[in-house]
Order: sequence, then structure tokens, then C-alpha cells
Amino acid sequence: MRLVRDIVLVCAAPLVLAGFGLGHPGGLRPHNAEHWAAMHIWLLPVWPLLALGLVVPLRGRPRRDAVGAATVVAWVAGFGYAVYYTGLDAVAGIGAGIAEQHGGEQRRRVVNPLFHTGDALGQAGVWCLTAAVVAATVALVLRYGARVLPGTAVLLVCCWSFFDSHIFHPRGVVTMLGFALGFALWAVAAARPAKARTGAGDAPA
Repeated sequence: MRLVRDIVLVCAAPLVLAGFGLGHPGGLRPHNAEHWAAMHIWLLPVWPLLALGLVVPLRGRPRRDAVGAATVVAWVAGFGYAVYYTGLDAVAGIGAGIAEQHGGEQRRRVVNPLFHTGDALGQAGVWCLTAAVVAATVALVLRYGARVLPGTAVLLVCCWSFFDSHIFHPRGVVTMLGFALGFALWAVAAARPAKARTGAGDAPA
């Protein structure tokens, strides 16, 4: 069943991230540096998959109208999220963890700049994700109507929380569960017929 498949696709990444969040250290220290770095290595391929929540309900060839323009903006912004937030994972996760583990007495002189750079990348990634949610909402409202707005409301709250929660327990875990809920609501809304029939040159909704 297509709806079940779509819900699995959009919920898998945020649920996996929520699971990792339950075991995510609250802060980087010498005793947990190895665990910190290893966890972020495992997470490296997972972060970009959060963007599937945008791609799945917007799939199909972009149309040459407002829906298509908003779809392209959402895809580009979603790509920006995937690039920048994965950068946070690599720099403040893997890089900082290894520096904390092997940096000796000077480790803080290396770790602190890595965190600063990683935070900047993460902020850029969340701004891109927020822009993608807004653009996707425009495309989905034009296609399916106001029934997509409950999912949008949940996702925007999650984006706001995501700025400083990462996946740290407890708020970061709740944020990831919220992304799963919001994307699932979008998938359900997009599974029902569109407001109007598509043209001959358009992909089906």
C-alpha cells in the first residue's frame, strides 16, 4: 500500500535519530569521546535522509506553475539542509570527538573551534530545513488544500526546537518524534486526491 510505504519512508530517519538521541551524551568529555565520535559516524548517512519527509510528498516532475516553483525551492533548500547539517555531524561530532579523545592537554584549544564551526553549519542547515518546510507547504496547499497545514504546524515547531536541541535527550528526542509525526501527516494529506486534476503534461499528484 502506497500510503504505508510513504509513511515508513518519511518516518524512518527521524525515528532512528530519536533512538540515537536516547543514548546521546549530554556533553563531550574525555570519558565519552570515543562513544561520541562513533555515534556521529553512524549518524553520518542518516541526517540527509530526514529530507525524505520533503521529497516523498512532493515527488513527481515539477510543473511549470506556482506549485512547481515552490517544489523546486523546497528541494533546493532540503539539499542545503542535508549538506550543512551533515557538516555539523562531521565537524562537531566526529572531528570534535576524535580531538577530545586524542588531543591531550591542548584538546580544548581544538575542540572549542570545532564546536563553533559545527554550530554555524548546523544553524545554516536548520534555516534551510525551515525554508524547505515553508516552500513545501506552499506547493502542498496549492495541490491539496488546507489539510496539509496541521503537518506544517508540527514541522515548524520542530524546526524551531531543532535550532538548539539537536537530538539531545529529552527535547531533541521529542523534536525528532515531532518530525516523524509532521511528515506522516503530510504523507496522509498527499495520499488523498488533489484539489484539481493535473494537466496532460503534469505528473500525477
